[in-house]
Amino acid sequence: MSPAALSHPVFKTIGAAADAAGVPCYVVGGWVRDRLLDRGNSKDVDFVVVGDALPLAQESARRLKAGKVTVFKNFGTAQFRWKEWDIEFVSARSESYSAHSRNPSVRPGSLQEDQLRRDFTINAMAYAVNAENFGELLDPFDGQGDLQSKILKTPVDPIKTFEDDPLRMLRAVRFASQLNFELHPDTLAGIQQCAQRLEILSADRIATELNKIMETPKPSIGFAWMHRAGLLPYLLPEVAALAGVDEVEGHLHKDNFWHTLEVLDNLASVSPNLWHRWAALLHDIGKPPTKRFVKGTGWTFHGHEYLGGKMAKKIFKRLSLPLDDRLHYVVKLVQMSSRPIAVASDLATDSAVRRLLFDAGEAIDDLMQLCEADITTKNPKKKTKYLANFQKVREKLVEVEARDHLRNWQPPVDGNQLMEWFGLPPGREIGELKLAIREAVLDGKIPNTFEDARRLAYELARSMGIEPQIAL
Repeated sequence: MSPAALSHPVFKTIGAAADAAGVPCYVVGGWVRDRLLDRGNSKDVDFVVVGDALPLAQESARRLKAGKVTVFKNFGTAQFRWKEWDIEFVSARSESYSAHSRNPSVRPGSLQEDQLRRDFTINAMAYAVNAENFGELLDPFDGQGDLQSKILKTPVDPIKTFEDDPLRMLRAVRFASQLNFELHPDTLAGIQQCAQRLEILSADRIATELNKIMETPKPSIGFAWMHRAGLLPYLLPEVAALAGVDEVEGHLHKDNFWHTLEVLDNLASVSPNLWHRWAALLHDIGKPPTKRFVKGTGWTFHGHEYLGGKMAKKIFKRLSLPLDDRLHYVVKLVQMSSRPIAVASDLATDSAVRRLLFDAGEAIDDLMQLCEADITTKNPKKKTKYLANFQKVREKLVEVEARDHLRNWQPPVDGNQLMEWFGLPPGREIGELKLAIREAVLDGKIPNTFEDARRLAYELARSMGIEPQIAL
């Protein structure tokens, strides 16, 4: 890393403010790492100050003509936004932890002590901004070497690192996934030994790291490391339960854990939607509890999609993930994940296609992408055949949608109209009429039009002994 990396005037300005205050100041952490990796051009910068960081933050903001400085006195940190830059200052410190909390006791420390408390060597490098040593890189743990080797190591004993703050174990697998790095054998062994410490983490912290892993280009890397490190049973036991192969009477079923990771990567390659990816991760979680061996048939997983949707709800609640439309979307995709396979049959009726389109609604395209991602066979002929079948489904869906407009289907007549026509209050009869009209449209018995639905409503009402109040 050369001083050219600090060519932006913001670094000289903050360095000059540090000189005026008589305190050493350094750029630290992820910004240094990412510049050494030539990874983007981040404007999220952390400065460590050997001394009181708060006055330096105030003076730097004044010189840059930035906005308000937000101060966290208890943590010795301050931050402000300047143009597109998010700038944070922290006083160099030493930390000690108790066994039941990841909140440390903090005291002022030297730069070296501050670097020792960092999670990984690649995040422990510091870049001086004072005029005297502007551009000097302080790398006491050979973070540059680990960057070149693409390996994650801790500055101190891994056991101490992860016992002190178990969130670092999740950060390890997240960095491995984001950067496509390996965990050093000692790092992996330390995580395996400390895995149970995850139990002191809040659900919000866990969810944040899981989501960051899910958003990486190849999420399987992070989940594979979580599996190897023994973290998954503490985070997502439902996903951990997918691992393993059973054999009965010579009948094997595939390891659904590695299959799921392949599906997740397949989907991630075509969809940046975080919740779409969650659906891919969870689409088979109902299989372990529904797995049965039936003599003469083999392995069955009856009802695993429905159960998987219910399990997804419990996971979202446990991890404090959103319980709004995003959860409903994930549940819908999990519970419908096998539906397009049936419609792919040449024997599938237009009614089956209409029902698929009606039930999926706006999620139909995402459902089809999930089903295509679920094709993990290594047999080229089979893969070509399966993809061709799903293409037929897509063509059927386009044809039915063009004719029947069912994607965001609203009934051609509503309950208020039915109550007016037949002089009925809200109740069982109105519900039965609405349901019968919907089923008739989906079964193709009547076109999806107001007049056809109205005629059917009058016919059904008469059969139920209900006299209309308004003539047809």
